[in-house]
Amino acid sequence: MISVLFAVLTALSNGSASVLQRRAALNVPDRDAMRVSLIGHLLRQKVWLAGIALVIVAAVCQAVALATGPIAVVQPIFVIELPATLLLAGFVMRVRVPRPVWFGAAAVTAGLALGMASAAPGGGSATVRGAAWVPALILTGLFEATLIAGARATRGNARAALLGTAAACGYALTAALMKDAMARLSDGGGVALLESWQLYATAVAGVGALFLLQNALQAGSLVAVQPCLTLGDALISVLYGVTLFGEELRTGWWLLPELLALGLITAGCVELARSPLAAGKAASPSRTRRVK
Repeated sequence: MISVLFAVLTALSNGSASVLQRRAALNVPDRDAMRVSLIGHLLRQKVWLAGIALVIVAAVCQAVALATGPIAVVQPIFVIELPATLLLAGFVMRVRVPRPVWFGAAAVTAGLALGMASAAPGGGSATVRGAAWVPALILTGLFEATLIAGARATRGNARAALLGTAAACGYALTAALMKDAMARLSDGGGVALLESWQLYATAVAGVGALFLLQNALQAGSLVAVQPCLTLGDALISVLYGVTLFGEELRTGWWLLPELLALGLITAGCVELARSPLAAGKAASPSRTRRVK
């Protein structure tokens, strides 16, 4: 229950951060795409700094969640970050949440519940054994390089989708490295954690994923980025959990409800990302609640 609770807190923080970062990225010139100068523009915006503060909160919560539960359980819970954030945004901005947002939130929630019940992830070890990280890092690097090369050859939403997927892979790798590092903390204390290469690799992977996400948000719409980011993070994390940590999932005929769950989550994410609230904007005046 501790891992689930902190996974939910992570999702809330990450979802809010994505919306704030999207608002900041809209003000970045196209000429700074895929350049370090993009970060310089963002650093001068308070809304982006607020998003980064939420990213830090999310990282702490995620570390606790991964230290107390399987990665195949923790990471898929993050699909609720967008619906939870939009519903909260509607409450804070005192606007009536549009019906499609409620439908999207229901689809994502139902998909997550169906997927978790069907897959029943569990088991596995807390650490990665032997040299299993070597092929995993090589394959991850090749996958990321392919996505980035494809993104540089395209424009608009196609680039945003490819970079969003690359960012998702980076975040999934960050989670796997973080889980392995936190296991060192449990076994050998702070000294063992500081001596582990996984701790520093977590920081590198996290910064790289953040950079890719900023470029994805700058390149296209949230509709193109968010589904790739949300589903990619969950699916690749599950893959890391199964291949690196030996976690188990149901297969066979259970794949049918699992695929249905993916369809529900995808449809829900697309519908939610289309909402004005996802872009950090209030609804039209006609939908605004009157304050007495």
